[in-house]
Amino acid sequence: MFKHLKAVSGDPLLALIIAHKNDPNPKKIDLGVGVYKDDFGNTPILNTVKKAEAILLEQEDSKSYLGIFGASEFEPIIQNLVLGEGNELIRSGRIRSTQTPGGTGALKVAADFISANLQDARLWVSDPTWGNHKSIFHSAGVEVKDYPYYDPETNGLRFDDMMATLKAEVKEGDVLLLHACCHNPTGIDLQLDHWKALTDFVNERGLLPLVDAAYQGFGDGLDEDLAGLRYMAARVPDMLIANSFSKNFGIYRERCGGLSVIAETKDEADAALSIIGQAIRANYSMPPAHGAAVVYTVMSNPELKAEWELEVAEMRNRINGLREKLVAKLATSGVSKDFSFIKDQRGMFSYSGLTLEQVHALRNDYSIYIADTGRMSIAGVSDNNIDYLCESIVKVVG
Repeated sequence: MFKHLKAVSGDPLLALIIAHKNDPNPKKIDLGVGVYKDDFGNTPILNTVKKAEAILLEQEDSKSYLGIFGASEFEPIIQNLVLGEGNELIRSGRIRSTQTPGGTGALKVAADFISANLQDARLWVSDPTWGNHKSIFHSAGVEVKDYPYYDPETNGLRFDDMMATLKAEVKEGDVLLLHACCHNPTGIDLQLDHWKALTDFVNERGLLPLVDAAYQGFGDGLDEDLAGLRYMAARVPDMLIANSFSKNFGIYRERCGGLSVIAETKDEADAALSIIGQAIRANYSMPPAHGAAVVYTVMSNPELKAEWELEVAEMRNRINGLREKLVAKLATSGVSKDFSFIKDQRGMFSYSGLTLEQVHALRNDYSIYIADTGRMSIAGVSDNNIDYLCESIVKVVG
């Protein structure tokens, strides 16, 4: 039955992780993996997560199924974090939310919902976008189109080109995928004025915005990072939001996320959630419990919540500080290229502006692992390796 099958190439980023792991060079640096790391190269468990798990160990009394939408008490946790406590949409009932297995699970359910219920809707994604976006929506039978985003000449945003393409090519009923903050892979974010222009365009053209909020808290702040999303959510009739708790709680392997649907009325939101429930049932039946229980325990305890906010700030400040250090060291190194744009980017990732040839030279000659696109994970930089990294960049760039 399987003799006709041919192996497919794996995810290039996963292959990069394996290559780094097998590299014997003691100076090797992994700038490919998309997880937060401390100065010692570890992905730590947050203190608040450990405290929450200790509470759960004492209080948890069942391992039974949660149900299709997860724990009912988790829905307001998702909404309050994404929209802010006391938000009018929450009070009105126009937003409904469900727990999902990570942000990826939320996107997959959204893809199935769009495919089954929004006839001929096309999904528009930034060029470039997260590598898995296209695969998820293609697998659901949704046509995916690109809009301009990254400008390799300026290492900045092509917003005018983005809007020109969208105005010329999108049709009513299409879905517009936007990154809420900390754009993966470029680190280049939409500013509030951009969100305002996009909100007007969404309403004029009759589009459904789908916002991927995977890195809340890793840019400028838990509230600041979602200012654009919240502006749009308050002014459009319908929206889908996929959010992840993997990064800001450091619970990557627990697979905890959420999918929210905003509709014009409460009844429409309830109806949409019921159909989303069908997609969940057909995908994974019901979500895992542990990650959501940890998040709920932290967010429902004022002391733990305050401590968690400090931990998120610590991770954010470390990454932003590393951006500043990297730019400063490269500037004094005599390198021929201006890397100052790196400090203006946000989140764990940066489109470094390095060419494919330079990336391969760093990998082959200096054991520095960066994606072929030049995307580097700033979280992989540390005080222990930054000098070697800068020295190596100078040698390959000139």
